[in-house]
Amino acid sequence: MAGLAVIILALFAGIFAYWLAPDGTPYANRMILEISGQRPGFTIHLLAVQKVQGAPERSWLHRMVYGQEDAVTWVPVRSWQFREDSIRVEKYADEATSIPETYSLARVLNGKEETIRDIPAAQRAVLEKHIMERRFVLGTDKFGRDILSRLLVGTRVSLSVGCIAVIISLTIGILLGAVAGYFRGWADEGVMWLINVIWSVPTLLLVFAITLALGKGFWQVFIAVGLTMWVSVARIIRGQVLGLRELQFVEATRALGYGHARIILKHILPNILGPVMVVAAGNFATAIVVEAGLSFLGVGVQPPQPSWGLMIKENYNFIITHNPLLALAPGIAIMLLVLAFNLLGNGLRDAMDVKGKL
Repeated sequence: MAGLAVIILALFAGIFAYWLAPDGTPYANRMILEISGQRPGFTIHLLAVQKVQGAPERSWLHRMVYGQEDAVTWVPVRSWQFREDSIRVEKYADEATSIPETYSLARVLNGKEETIRDIPAAQRAVLEKHIMERRFVLGTDKFGRDILSRLLVGTRVSLSVGCIAVIISLTIGILLGAVAGYFRGWADEGVMWLINVIWSVPTLLLVFAITLALGKGFWQVFIAVGLTMWVSVARIIRGQVLGLRELQFVEATRALGYGHARIILKHILPNILGPVMVVAAGNFATAIVVEAGLSFLGVGVQPPQPSWGLMIKENYNFIITHNPLLALAPGIAIMLLVLAFNLLGNGLRDAMDVKGKL
């Protein structure tokens, strides 16, 4: 139940990632280079300078799925001072080299250099809306992006690769395993030969080969991981079907003249759902680890899309320097989610072990 709770929490975070993340831009890719590599809890004041082009207005559904582009440019500042129709700021940088810079209020508010008649109202608008304090709970990476936001958005990749990989592996594994176990003979020998060949190839090398054949990208990784995980499913399904096909209820279906497809789909497969669900939970955890490894090696999800493995790759050199949490945070997230699926698989195995309860 603890594993299930973590999975439900991760699913909620993945679906509503752009609403929950402090950085709601696409891929949580808001770069503020002046504040790169900051520790957890770092706080800074940001001046929001309106962009000339602004940003297109998106629907709530588009924002939930893809995020919302920034309509402003964020400038980190140490201090600021109003002077008639302008604002003079000291940017957040090395104090020895920091040079004060002046922005007209028209540029801050409208993105254009124009005259604003009501200066006091404009000043109040800047104070209330365009200068804000921002706290980075988990710090920032080397590009000044919010680690917490990228962790939340990266949850989608881990859950998506697990889901799609499990669907692909179950589809292929159940089909080949059921055919091999039910028909036996040459069908069984052919499927087992294919399983032994695939199993003899190291999983990571096989994923590399498929990824290079399909190309680097988001969906290619999902397909590659799924195509390497059907072997264990097929072996389990084959063993279960071999045991069930000789039982009396299957003999009765043959005596009634039912076809092979109906016997397999309606009478055999429903009786082996327990082992299927257990192996699906295990494959989900394995897919998350494999995807993280591929992204760490550079053949998985490509920047700027956040992935936990890619975040470790970008920040692992900070482990031995001043801010190790930049790499430890996504590593801990991978560990917790994989542990949750393994615990769920163990729970499903115990709950569906009818013979062990007798």
